Amino acid sequence: MRERLLSIIEKNSRIDLKELAVIMGVEEIDIVNELAALESEGIICGYHTMIDWEKTSVDKVTALIEVRVTPQRGQGFDHMAERIYKYPEVNSVYLISGGYDLLITLEGKTIKDVSSFVSDKLSTLDSVLSTATHFILRKYKDHGTILAKKDEDTREKVTP
Repeated sequence: MRERLLSIIEKNSRIDLKELAVIMGVEEIDIVNELAALESEGIICGYHTMIDWEKTSVDKVTALIEVRVTPQRGQGFDHMAERIYKYPEVNSVYLISGGYDLLITLEGKTIKDVSSFVSDKLSTLDSVLSTATHFILRKYKDHGTILAKKDEDTREKVTP
């Protein structure tokens, strides 16, 4: 039950509890209790709204920052990850495989804001060996949601 419930609410966290109970074939109180248990166990960590910021007047730049670090004895990468995720500009921090150790997503008002954060705060941390910044120019799909839907052609067909 848990895996199915988590899969459903991951795609639509605003689903009505009654509708969810019908889909799952259980009573609504069972759904309420299971969600409360999942939250208290830290399995459900939060609920988020997907926003296509390009369709608003808000100035926002998102970047992916690859970071190579020297892991610290006895703490591995966890200590550095914690130092980095405490910055309010940072949205996420992932330990990754490959040429870099950490992948960070962060937001700023401008490219200059993001670049300043990387050069003034991130690159100056001890144990940071190098960084590579990639700016997101356009999001096509995010968290399973397609953002760049094609406009349908509403013109009438002309036949000879």
